Amino acid sequence: ELTSARYGALGVIGEHGTLIEFIHTGVDPEIVERIGPPPRGQGVLGTIIRMGKTIRIDRIQDHPDYSGFPQHHPQMSNFLGVPIAVGDRVYGNLYLADKAEGFTAEDEALTEALAVVAGSAISTARLQRRLRRVAVIEDRERIARDLHDAIIQELFAVGLALQALSQKVNDPDTRSGIGGAVDRLDECITSLRKFIFDLRPPAWATRNLQAELSDLVGQLAAPHRALVEVSVEGSVRGLSSQVIDDTLQIVREAVSNALRHSGSDRVEVSVERDTEHLIVSVRDHGRGFDPAQVRRGMGLDNLSARAAAAQGGATIDSRPGEGTTIRVTVPC
Repeated sequence: ELTSARYGALGVIGEHGTLIEFIHTGVDPEIVERIGPPPRGQGVLGTIIRMGKTIRIDRIQDHPDYSGFPQHHPQMSNFLGVPIAVGDRVYGNLYLADKAEGFTAEDEALTEALAVVAGSAISTARLQRRLRRVAVIEDRERIARDLHDAIIQELFAVGLALQALSQKVNDPDTRSGIGGAVDRLDECITSLRKFIFDLRPPAWATRNLQAELSDLVGQLAAPHRALVEVSVEGSVRGLSSQVIDDTLQIVREAVSNALRHSGSDRVEVSVERDTEHLIVSVRDHGRGFDPAQVRRGMGLDNLSARAAAAQGGATIDSRPGEGTTIRVTVPC
């Protein structure tokens, strides 16, 4: 209406650079239905998408990229196409056609101003959708984390208490009943783990080290009926996949060693992040050993090698009867 053009349209560009929405005015609904699918961004429309620059022309047919109108489409003469952009990113285009006396420089300036407003609206709408999606993902992660850190760990603790109790009971039937209860607890934990896995966001979403650590230690602890606790200090978001993979491999090696060799039914995993490093500590409360006297082949060489491969370092603090703490530092 501001330019007195007969036809007007707004096209929204998708992730692959083609039109995913096409809102128009001036063409009768019956004609639109006969034309068929909306344009995808070919010909002159595609040129505006690719170049991100305004096109104003007296006869659209004279443009070198003109490829004709589809069947039943009304014929148009003069044309004004303006990209809808915020910064360097093009979100769509405004199209005007068939002004009685042709489009002027003033029409072009006015339409470009409208395109700025439209770009802000589209950008804001997309940002809101992304924020809603992030909120859903974070909410799912929070629920999954709470289930693991609170419910599953508590079930582990109950199972360990029942096992300890069964050792003090002489009646075979009672011991059998306690064993059955422990087995049912294990089944419950397995079901909860599956539920937690289903709650996790898909693989294409941002990886979450804390969530992946919780899953990993849960899998490692289950066969040993041990309690493995995970604590994370500082933000671990935004870590590269390589750092996350290295950290998971190091924790797998250290926790597996503790569960196999320490004799402890409780292991603590802590992760801290400073400005340049990720510090991973794995502590057990088992029998301990003298690092200077320990024989090779207990997984400690593998652990040191993994840390070195990640451009990090590992230290082992252990004394007979006092448990073991393994500390690994990885650049992040």
